[in-house]
Amino acid sequence: MSEKIAIDTDYIKLDSFLKLANLVMSGGEAKIVIQESLVKVNGEVENRRGRKLYPGDTIALTGGSTFVIGRDE
Repeated sequence: MSEKIAIDTDYIKLDSFLKLANLVMSGGEAKIVIQESLVKVNGEVENRRGRKLYPGDTIALTGGSTFVIGRDE
């Protein structure tokens, strides 16, 4: 089951999303998690911390939860 995380902008960068979802505590920690290939976006490993996420994208942490980006309206 996926948890929906709503954003009020057109997109959010992957490192900012990880902080928003309380999966990491800092940008440095987000960088490490992403570089270690622990994050999947739409089912594929993502190594770019600046990857833009849009409503409908799915983010999963290895061994963790799955999240879906939604629109905050």
